Amino acid sequence: MPEPHAPKIHDDPPAARRPAFPGTDLRSGFLVFLIALPLCLGIALASGFPPVAGILTAIIGGMLVSLLGSARLTIKGPAAGLIVIALGSVQELGQGDLAAGYRRTLAVGVVAAGVQIILALCRTATAGVAMSPSVVHGMLAAIGIIIIAKQAHVVMGVKPRGERPFELLAEIPRSLAHANPRILLLGVLSLLILFGLPLVRARWARAVPAPLVVLAVSVPVGLWFDLHSPHDYRFLSTIYHLGPDYLVRLPGTLLDAVAFPDFSMVLTATSLKYVVMFALIGTVESTLTVLAVDSMDPRKRHSDLNRDLLALGGGNLVSALLGGLPMISEIVRSKANVDAGATSRWSNFFHGALLLLAVTLVPGVLQTIPMAVLAAMLVYTGTRLASPREFVHAGRVGLDQLALFLTTLLVTLATDLLIGVAAGLAVKSILHWLRGVPVPAFFRPRAEVTRAGPVLHVRIPGAAVFTALLPLRRAVNSAGDTGAGITEVVIDVKDAAMVDHTFLAGIDAMSREWPTATLTFRGLDRFQPVSSHPQATRRRRRA
Repeated sequence: MPEPHAPKIHDDPPAARRPAFPGTDLRSGFLVFLIALPLCLGIALASGFPPVAGILTAIIGGMLVSLLGSARLTIKGPAAGLIVIALGSVQELGQGDLAAGYRRTLAVGVVAAGVQIILALCRTATAGVAMSPSVVHGMLAAIGIIIIAKQAHVVMGVKPRGERPFELLAEIPRSLAHANPRILLLGVLSLLILFGLPLVRARWARAVPAPLVVLAVSVPVGLWFDLHSPHDYRFLSTIYHLGPDYLVRLPGTLLDAVAFPDFSMVLTATSLKYVVMFALIGTVESTLTVLAVDSMDPRKRHSDLNRDLLALGGGNLVSALLGGLPMISEIVRSKANVDAGATSRWSNFFHGALLLLAVTLVPGVLQTIPMAVLAAMLVYTGTRLASPREFVHAGRVGLDQLALFLTTLLVTLATDLLIGVAAGLAVKSILHWLRGVPVPAFFRPRAEVTRAGPVLHVRIPGAAVFTALLPLRRAVNSAGDTGAGITEVVIDVKDAAMVDHTFLAGIDAMSREWPTATLTFRGLDRFQPVSSHPQATRRRRRA
């Protein structure tokens, strides 16, 4: 449903404004460029796209999307979270011909970008805040495991036999037994640096990006191994092969990298399935990233989510038309951007411009990067997405959230992302129904808002669950700007059937957009939390 008013953008006071090209943004853009360069190549390879497509996507995300009005501090580009969707699309639409699958996936990207633009124009970008955090984390954990399952074999220089995640995981011991020793050495060195450098407490270790250290070590080793020349070598009485197949391959110029979509299968059920996944999952991930990065902004500025989605959709449209990957607001690079002191969207622009210079001026240097090194970076990324801490966190919030997390994770691994997310949401709805939430509360959620001077009262009469977040947001925005004149927002849940984790987490995120107002709950003491976590689901206390 459309949202009548977008979140207000709070302009900087004149004293806080910076010059058009602040030096801090150039410095932070350079740091993000160092992180993005190898990751963009690796994400493209893992997605079944040409490696240069990842660089092309980041260039468009940096230089174009920043100028279209994206969120100030977010970095736009290819992300590990969409690898599984992109690769699945290339394989299914290619039907054995990966080149054809790539071009047909570009057509899917064009349509998905159009859907994102429509969602932005209908002002529905904030729908992402109603997504269950446990379902999202379960989806990301599944993506992390799939990335590890696929890229671990590349780290070892072995081509696996299986294709499905469980098959690939089961095949890791076999690949380790048949690993190419020198390729494995490159991969292990990279993993040791990626996991070990954050443990070093020296100041230089925090200042230098780990991917840059990986390249500084692995590229000379690769040159020593003479990977550019096909040759065999003996290790422990076994002969192994090395050659350019283990290195990144780039076209002569960036123009040679341009590829155009093939729309011949864009209306098939398979294409439409991937349109939905690219558009919805990309939108949800981007929206949540923008909200997270806004919360890190030292100036406490808030982004227009619909405008950001419109800029993102425009960037994805151009990217797909030219042969690039789908892009989102990427959380790791965005956080690095904030930590480096970025102040405006020029940091994103500079990161894209520096990538353009790198691929234009020094393509030969990029072609000295071993693919096992890029695969190691993706394995490291996968371990962060599927960190054991995610499982522990879900359990601490409540056994219900752990059930949602595990359902989404396991169903995604067994089927695909869309079915996994749908299964997680189905389990969530069933649990709510068993706890007494009436079915109409899911489909006709209400939020009654009244204003008494500087205080805004919001009453949730049915159930304070995830479906109530959007009408609550619309009602609050239509009742008045919480940035002007309102000092307190009171959420009254005393008549609700229950209060769920998604509702509490969503309200917490929403309250960050109310810089001058405090948030108060009324009637929350009538509910029993399922765990000690402050945002745990709450059920009615027994009389």
